[in-house]
Amino acid sequence: MGCGNEVAAIVHGPNTRFEEAPHFVPDSRQAWARLVLALVIGSIGGAGMWTVVVVLPTVQAEFAASRGAVSLAYTLTMFGFGLGGVIVGRITDRFGIVTAMALSIACTACAYLLAGASVTLWQFQAVYFLIGLGSSVTFAPLMAEASHWFERYRGLAVTIVASGNYVAGTVWPPLVNFGVQQIGWRATHVALGIFCAVTMSVLLLVLRARMGGSGAHDHSQAAPPQLSVPISTNALTVLLSVAAIACCVAMAMPQVHIVAYCGDLGYGVAVGAQMLSLMMALGIVSRIGSGFLADRVGGMRTLLIGSLAQGFALLFYLFFDGLTSLYLISGMFGLFQGGIVPSYAIIVREAMPAREAATRVGIIIFASVFGMSFGGWVSGVIFDATGSYSAAFANGIAWNGLNLAIVVTLLILARRQHRLAA
Repeated sequence: MGCGNEVAAIVHGPNTRFEEAPHFVPDSRQAWARLVLALVIGSIGGAGMWTVVVVLPTVQAEFAASRGAVSLAYTLTMFGFGLGGVIVGRITDRFGIVTAMALSIACTACAYLLAGASVTLWQFQAVYFLIGLGSSVTFAPLMAEASHWFERYRGLAVTIVASGNYVAGTVWPPLVNFGVQQIGWRATHVALGIFCAVTMSVLLLVLRARMGGSGAHDHSQAAPPQLSVPISTNALTVLLSVAAIACCVAMAMPQVHIVAYCGDLGYGVAVGAQMLSLMMALGIVSRIGSGFLADRVGGMRTLLIGSLAQGFALLFYLFFDGLTSLYLISGMFGLFQGGIVPSYAIIVREAMPAREAATRVGIIIFASVFGMSFGGWVSGVIFDATGSYSAAFANGIAWNGLNLAIVVTLLILARRQHRLAA
């Protein structure tokens, strides 16, 4: 209960749900100020997605558990993150981003404190499901919300918010590792819980003030859909979800297995870790760049370009395995894949009503999380069966082809609808 008191004031009061927000102009200075706040909130709130990776070896040693048993905490984090995107997205559409974020801050802060107090492995695993659930608001719902603040620069805004996840992945792992070495993993979790609760609550209060005291009706002032596809929104959501699964199965092959792949080739796991860091760093560049592109050609075409480029990068992995080649290909892969997932949020806002955006984006992001989890697992299974990653890369290319087929089909349908309307 104590963790919730700190953020309760944010959502209580006479003006929380029904106060009419002042007139808001998209693409204005006020919109950019909101965007900066959203990026910082996402960079702090996304810490939970990366802390579990850093503390796994220490937790494994303390509980004398297997690596597989401890790794279940990561799986549950991802599941909570994906499921939370749907649940919190629905809350965002109904009550506004401020209420959704306040609840998530309370959930995340309490979960960090409980993680530090875990006395059994199953408690640690369960708590990380809650951390994933709380962290989810900083991705899909926040991307959807940012899409309401912009028209001309919507693509750029969505990708900037999405970059908060990569910023968190760059900043938090070394900080958490330092904390574990200095004060232990339990105290580090407690410190994270306090830090996130305080800083995110303050930032949310500032965001709430920028939104006129309430974000509940912000989508009512958002622009209507601009892209017409001659299928229902439910059918479009299903197709985009399948496309998200397919592209993320392909994406998972290098991201999950590049470290092990480099170890098998004799380069060492440290080299593989460097390649993974290179992917993540260039992924930030890719996300921002894809935002600029989406503002010019639309989310659907941006997704097509990103998926095509990702497929080419995967193809290079099949034919080149030299050290320099792998660094170059991994850098290319990072540059190509970073903008793919945010493109789905842009497409949702271009083709679906604003009042449903956070829920629809949450569903598609949940599908992408499943794709990443399944892709990482199935690539390992293929390696075990064949003794080589060649077939696993080929599997990724095949899934990437499915994504391309869906995107091309949707583009053709949209073009036909545009011609009929003209």
